[in-house]
Amino acid sequence: MDFKRTKQAIEKFAKLVISLSRRNLTRKDINTSKELYKSLDYVVNVYDKEFSVQFKMLDYGAYLDQGVHGSKSSYIKTQKSPFKYSGRFKSIPPSSLDKWMIKKGIAPRNVQGQFMDRKSLKFLIARSIYQKGIEATHFFTRPFESRLEKLEPEVIEAFGLDIDEFFELTT
Repeated sequence: MDFKRTKQAIEKFAKLVISLSRRNLTRKDINTSKELYKSLDYVVNVYDKEFSVQFKMLDYGAYLDQGVHGSKSSYIKTQKSPFKYSGRFKSIPPSSLDKWMIKKGIAPRNVQGQFMDRKSLKFLIARSIYQKGIEATHFFTRPFESRLEKLEPEVIEAFGLDIDEFFELTT
């Protein structure tokens, strides 16, 4: 049996979730390198008796979406996050902040207004992230949950149409 309409309804849901997630990344100004934006994707699988949709993104997308608890404090939005800076999650390497600082236009200056070395500022930013954590943005969670509520009626209708078509072809 071909579940063409059902698959289309699920693909429509997945495309909309990806589109809204990308819009959130841009709107919240967390789309600095565009790598996460480009990595957002989905795969819809249709089997004999079940359907599945799998969303894909770079690993750090989950940390930005859910947030990370800091070692000393946390943001309110990050309360439900499973991620925490301790044990497995050591502090981020300061060197990983170099390109981000350049793209964000962060350039340390001394009292005379001269540019300074970024090394100490990168260390301070990395330590602050480790202690305070990363605030949850829910750039993916919100679109997913809002569209999931509307998915069920659409899939039921599409599935019904697929079943009707199957019965028409077999009788």
